[in-house]
Amino acid sequence: MPNLHYILDTHMDNDFKTYLKSLIKRYINIGDHIDTEDAAERIKASIAFRGPNVWILAFAIVLASVGLNVNSTAVIIGAMLVSPLMGPIIGTGLALGTNDVDLLKSAFHNLLVMVIISLLASTVYFILSPLALANPTELEARTSPTIYDVLIALFGGLAGILENSRKERGTVLSGVAIATALMPPLCTAGYGLAHGNMHYFVGALYLFVINSVFIALATYFMVIYLKFKPVAGIAPELAEKRRKIITGILIVVLIPSLWSAFNLVRENNFERNARAFIEENRMVGPHTYVYDYKVKGHHVNIDITGEPLPDSLKTVYLEKAAKAKLKAKYITLTEHSFGMSQEQMNTIVGRIYARTDEQIARNAATIDSLQVQIRQLHEQLEMLLEPVPVQEDSL
Repeated sequence: MPNLHYILDTHMDNDFKTYLKSLIKRYINIGDHIDTEDAAERIKASIAFRGPNVWILAFAIVLASVGLNVNSTAVIIGAMLVSPLMGPIIGTGLALGTNDVDLLKSAFHNLLVMVIISLLASTVYFILSPLALANPTELEARTSPTIYDVLIALFGGLAGILENSRKERGTVLSGVAIATALMPPLCTAGYGLAHGNMHYFVGALYLFVINSVFIALATYFMVIYLKFKPVAGIAPELAEKRRKIITGILIVVLIPSLWSAFNLVRENNFERNARAFIEENRMVGPHTYVYDYKVKGHHVNIDITGEPLPDSLKTVYLEKAAKAKLKAKYITLTEHSFGMSQEQMNTIVGRIYARTDEQIARNAATIDSLQVQIRQLHEQLEMLLEPVPVQEDSL
């Protein structure tokens, strides 16, 4: 006689698995929300570079260039939203996924024209602009792309094509435009051309290539997954050739970004170690102390003042640094003796005060924030502990 408990457990397991599968399918199923034919028509319409798109591109170039020039994040975000560059890039992925050679040629041609116009216009703007920024953080932020930018472009592209394919579109495309940032890198490259700065030009153009390639790749994958209607069949030899070309492009684009990400992580670790070490070892000698320091890349310059520091104490200090994972070859100790001019002394004292004021301001902000939290918690506690009125029985 079969084991009754075994039969019950087996049926219960099967029922639960079936229920779990149906539950998951109900949540992740996208088939009922997708209209591939309408999406394909919308994407094809967005590729065209004529009429309104020409003017919109011009406005986006000016917005992005001005935003970068005045270091305004809000203006740069506006340029991302206005820019029509996303259309030909998504169109390229659609053309590859549906084997539409004519669409591929049109999308690539329009994208190339848009890129050239953007580079030329932004270069002219930065040549004519009289404004020079002492700390161009928005420009610098687009000159060292990493693997993280690859992930942003890939998942942004996946979200973009999925949103394009929905029957009822929302605001996802706006978020994708902001996240992937196509126009600002092009204008940063224009800045590099205008000022002869190849680091800015190459880095920013590389970021644009990363965004373009992986948005198109994400579109290509989703077009195949969502089963967009192909224009024509493709021969096996041509399909294999296409796979090799795509793989080669991905490798060429990925390798520099991986190296850049490795350097970014290493520089971040070095800066964290350097700051922690210096804060804990302000006194270099009995009467010599660190009054300022600057971390740049894999190097730290430490400014010290007080009595002249003998080589033996320098060695001891560098040995301590080595224990904190800071090699001596990456550290420069710059001594400033008491025999300096009044102007030099004023500069040093001013830098000490500046750092002290900055620390005091940070501490004050932290204290204010904690006081607000304590007050809020106190109010909530009073509400919780407020006695409940007792109603006396009426006689």
